[in-house]
Amino acid sequence: MKKLRRKVYMTAGYNTISLGTGRKEFNPKKPRPGIEHYIKEAGQGVLQQIGGAKNVDESVIGNFMASRFNKQGHLDGFIPMIDKGLSMKPAVRVEGACASGGLSLVTGIRHILAETSDVVLSLGFEVQNPVKAIYGADILALAGWFKKRKKGHAYFFPGQFSDRAGAYYEKYGYERTRKGMARWYANAIENARLDPTAQEYHNTNPDPYGTALKMQPNGKVFVDHLTVLDCSKVSDGASAIAICSEEGLKRIGIDKKDAVEVIGFGHAVRDITSDPTDLTELETIKFAAHQALENAGITIDQVGTVETHDCFSIAGILAVEALGLAAKGEGADYVADGKTGRNGEIPFNTTGGLIGWGHPTGGTGVHQGVTIWQQLTGKAGDAQITIDENRPYGLTINMGGDDVTVTSIVFKRGE
Repeated sequence: MKKLRRKVYMTAGYNTISLGTGRKEFNPKKPRPGIEHYIKEAGQGVLQQIGGAKNVDESVIGNFMASRFNKQGHLDGFIPMIDKGLSMKPAVRVEGACASGGLSLVTGIRHILAETSDVVLSLGFEVQNPVKAIYGADILALAGWFKKRKKGHAYFFPGQFSDRAGAYYEKYGYERTRKGMARWYANAIENARLDPTAQEYHNTNPDPYGTALKMQPNGKVFVDHLTVLDCSKVSDGASAIAICSEEGLKRIGIDKKDAVEVIGFGHAVRDITSDPTDLTELETIKFAAHQALENAGITIDQVGTVETHDCFSIAGILAVEALGLAAKGEGADYVADGKTGRNGEIPFNTTGGLIGWGHPTGGTGVHQGVTIWQQLTGKAGDAQITIDENRPYGLTINMGGDDVTVTSIVFKRGE
C-alpha cells in the first residue's frame, strides 16, 4: 500500500451507551430505543463539536444486519434524520459483518484521500436486543458462510472460536491458556468500570479474574472450549467521529492537538468459503495490522495502546501473537503476565473492548477509533492511560467474521 498522499485526521468522537445485560437501564421486558435513537444521538454528538451539519461534506454509516435485527435496510437514508443540514448531501452504507465500523472509518479516510471531501461524518451502529439470543446467534451466523452455518453449532460464532480455543489448548496447554483468557476477561471488566458508556460499567464483581478462572467450559450447556465470560455480549449502541483533511480541521475550528492523525491503514479480506489455514493463527489480522504498520512506517514496539477485536478472549490472545508481541503459543502467557493491562507493557482495550465496553457489531470499529482519539488527546476521563512519549502511536484492529474482513489503522496525536 502506498503512503498516504494527504494528511487525514479524526476528531470529535462520540459514543452512546452500550446497552444490554449488565447495564442498570436494561430491562428485556420493557421497550428500548430503536435504531433512530442511536443514529441520531451519535451523529448529533459529533455535529455539536464541529459546528453543525453545514460543515459536513458527506457521511458513511456502518452496520451489519439491521435488515434482520430491525427489519430495516436503506440505512444511508437515516443520515439526514440526524440533522436537516445533512439533507441532499452524499451518504453511503458499508457492511463487512463485525468490521462494518472499521469499514466506515476506512471509507471516510478514502474520501478524504480522494479529495471529494474535507469533512466526513463516520458512524457505526447495531441494535441487536430486539431479537432473543438464540435467534440472534442465527442472524450473527450470517457473518460466516451460510452453507457452513447449516452444519455448525447452534451458537455458530462461539462454536467457531471454541474450535480455535480447543486447538490452542491442545498445542500449548489448557491451564496456561485459561489463565491468559481469565486475565483478558478481568482486564476487560476493570477497564469498562472506568467508562460510563460501557456495558460492564456497573459490574461490581470484586474478583473477575478468580471468577473467570474458576468457571470451566462445558459443552453440554454452551460450547466445548469457551465459557460465557470468554464472549462479548449482545449490545445496542452507536459511535461516530469526524474524519477531516487539514482544510476540514480549519473549517470546523478544531486545533490539530485535539485531533489524531491517521498515518497508515490496512484492509484485507480472506476467502469466506475456506477454513482458516491454522486455527491458532489469525492470518488476516496479522496481514492487515502489519500492512497498517508498514504503511505508517513504524513497528509494533512504537505503539502505545491497541484497540483489538476481542469478540472472544481467545481472539485477543491470538491478536497479541499476530502483532508479534509474543511468539506463537506464548500469547496467553504474555496476557497472564499483565503485559496487556492498563499499566502493562502495551495497554489493550482501555475502555473494555468488546467483552467489557460492548459489541454493537456495526459500531465496534468506530468505537475503537473514538477510544484511540480519546486516549491520544487526553480526553478519556477516568479511563485515561499515560501515553509513553517513546510509544506515541495508537492502533485499531476490527475483524469481521472468523478473521475474514479486517481493517487496521495507525494513529498519532495531531501536531
